[in-house]
This record gives sequence, C-alpha cells and structure tokens, in this order.
Amino acid sequence: MMLSVAIRHAFADFTLDARFEAPAGVTALFGQSGSGKTSIVNAVAGLMRPDHARIEAGGTVLTDTAARRFLPPHRRGIGYVFQEARLFPHLSVRQNLLYGRRFSHGGGAVQDRVVEMLGIGHLLQRRPAALSGGERQRVALGRAILSSPRLLLMDEPLAALDQARKDGILPYLERLRDETGLPILYVSHSAAEVARLANTIVLLRAGRVAASGPAAQILSDPATAPLLGPREVGAILSARIEAQEADGLTRLASAAGPLWLSR
Repeated sequence: MMLSVAIRHAFADFTLDARFEAPAGVTALFGQSGSGKTSIVNAVAGLMRPDHARIEAGGTVLTDTAARRFLPPHRRGIGYVFQEARLFPHLSVRQNLLYGRRFSHGGGAVQDRVVEMLGIGHLLQRRPAALSGGERQRVALGRAILSSPRLLLMDEPLAALDQARKDGILPYLERLRDETGLPILYVSHSAAEVARLANTIVLLRAGRVAASGPAAQILSDPATAPLLGPREVGAILSARIEAQEADGLTRLASAAGPLWLSR
C-alpha cells in the first residue's frame, strides 16, 4: 500500500509544507525537534485539520481540502502508537488487547499470533501499573495491530525508554515490520534506531522535506550530513554472519572487510 502525503499548514512559529510518498515497509520521518514530524502523523491520523492537504492511503482519500473531504479518525482504519502507551489502567493486558479487536472489521490479526510475536503471553493477567515501560509499549503495539489497521503510525514510541529497554523492544519492532506486512509511518530523531528499522527515510528540516529515499542511501549520503547533525552522521554496512567464535564474538563478512561483534 502506498501512502501519499501533501500538507501545507501555517503555525505561529513556522510553516509546514511537505510532500512525500511512503511505500510498503517502515517509512521513518526523521529530523530535529520542531521539524514537523508529529504534525504530519497527526494529519494522517485525522487528529489535525491542515490548511491545505491531500492525503491518500491505498487508494482511499483521507483528506482533500480542495474537495472538502475529511474522513473522521475512527473511519480511517489507522493504528496509532504514541510515546506513552496510553493503556486503560483499570483493564488487564488481555482486556486492553481485546479493546483493540473492537475496531477490527474482520480478517484481522489473530490474537494468539500477536501475543507470541510481541512476547507478552506471560503479561495477560497484569494491569498496566505492574508493567515496565517496554512491556507497556509492546502491549500498546499489540492493541493497535489487533484493530486491523490499514496503516500503523508510531510517534517516537521508544523516546521515553532507557537504552536497555530500547534494545529489548527493537527486536519486536523488527518482527512487526517483517511478519505483519503493515505499512508503518515511524517518527524518530535517533539515526541508529532509524537505520535498524526503516526501509525509507523522509528527512525533515523546518517543516520541509530536505531529502527522501532508501534508508541506506539517505544515511550514507555526505550531502545529508549537515541535516543529520554531527552525532548522527554514519553509514549502513551490509554484512553476513560467517562464524560464531569460541570467545563469544561473531565474525561478519562485509565489503569493508571482516568485523567482530559480541554474539
């Protein structure tokens, strides 16, 4: 499914004027704080009415200000995972997941498969207060998936987590990307996170699209370095596992030569 976005909206301090297309897979909206990432996601979700916009997902027009068309949020078939999990505190994990199923129109994800994929089977009887931050985000993901969305929006879902919890949840996000086939619009300002998850990157600066394309190309292009910032500049290396060494290291073969990493 292709997501096509064209938005122009005037805020008090800057103007958002962005156009891009997001193909299947994970499309990361990447840029510094205040570049317009969350505003774009909210416009796609129907939580914001832009001054001028045309937003289309898989052939369905979600917003077209010229035609005075605005599909209400509850009819867009979109799952949204926020920075905070926003689970219902009085419901168990199982009940929070079942709440997501209420918005499914049939033919959606199977609950047992989602529970297994996210590794939350042992949490089903707990309430959100008894979960860690990473566990709450995994439950929020499950609830969104079980609503059978045509598109999944994720607004910096790992921003509130420390590095250890981020490392714990990233494999589940990779499984989500690889196993569900859901198109995902993912907001982040972490280059390492984007490099690991994204197929496509839309690089935003001051409300405008500065660059867009395949993740490896955008993150490795010297021309984008000033936009990424000195702490985020790098490159993506493709490598193949060759051996697991006796000392606990993994040997990788890459175009740059052999690399050794912890197993």
